[in-house]
Amino acid sequence: MTTPTAATTYLASLGTALPGAPVDNATLAKVLGINEDWIEVFIGTRTRHFARDLGTGEVRWSLADLCAQAAEKALAAPEVDPAEIDFLVLGTATPDTLMPATVNHVADQLGLDQVPTFQLQSGCAGAVQALSLAQTMIASGQYRTGLVIGGDVCSKHLDLQRDVAGAAPGDLVNYVLFGDGAGAAVVNDEPRGQRLALRHVLNRFTGLGRKPGQVIEWFGLADRYDDRQALIEDYKAIEESVPVMAVEILWELLGELDWEADQLDYLLPPQLSGRMTRRITEELDVPSARDVSCVADTGNNGNALPFLQIEKLLEQMAEGERALAVAVESSKWIKAGFALEKI
Repeated sequence: MTTPTAATTYLASLGTALPGAPVDNATLAKVLGINEDWIEVFIGTRTRHFARDLGTGEVRWSLADLCAQAAEKALAAPEVDPAEIDFLVLGTATPDTLMPATVNHVADQLGLDQVPTFQLQSGCAGAVQALSLAQTMIASGQYRTGLVIGGDVCSKHLDLQRDVAGAAPGDLVNYVLFGDGAGAAVVNDEPRGQRLALRHVLNRFTGLGRKPGQVIEWFGLADRYDDRQALIEDYKAIEESVPVMAVEILWELLGELDWEADQLDYLLPPQLSGRMTRRITEELDVPSARDVSCVADTGNNGNALPFLQIEKLLEQMAEGERALAVAVESSKWIKAGFALEKI
């Protein structure tokens, strides 16, 4: 087992929040007027959760609501004191408003005041970036305990009144791929609670000169009636690039940690969809490591996913075991990941 150092950051507790009951493929196919079998075969995701009512379109939970719910669970865990929180970091691609930052609404709901707050706007790498920032802040010695949150409400970008029966697969995929949710972790400078050491975080932009694989538009008063899609996904580019990048991330992390692949007990692969995650796991090819995935049941809810994976990991992880998480952001191609060890 690796000897803890003064600079190590620890995850003391986890909390997650998924809005409402799970929506299965039969229900979603009926609402959208599309073929259920296509969802099963092309996406491979069984259920997902939505912050909006599928029948009326009514927003039942905001991103701030979900983040606060996840954070409340993390803060209620044994050996965690909300009064010790020194800072708050939120990673999201879908804030409730451009201003105020959603992280400040979360702090308000939690009753936290007079603490620094940070919001990182990023896709699937946002939660990892938030962990990286928290790790840096704690390593500085200025802060001891923080709250790190990741969450997304992707359903806000999907027009449920639109007739998508004849839509191209690259457009239709957005309606069946995504879900909503949030996750949170209390991190600190000493092992307590879950005693999960954050050994290393990788966060690297690699998209120089590359076309984005995903775009989420902002609309203002001048362009809100524009015909542009709010959400654009180059699924072909993602299918081609993400498995390759995932393998690169795995070996970069192992090299930086000086760990061998056969020393891994668990692998947390990128969570694109049920089908894609299975494919990526095969490409990663680490037979000694048990796969920890959730996307087939939660949908792709962006920055909530790493926390949902860690929550599943903690149900089975024993002292001395190691886990490696791999994340790829296709919006402008970011490599991300982190290493965990139970002490």
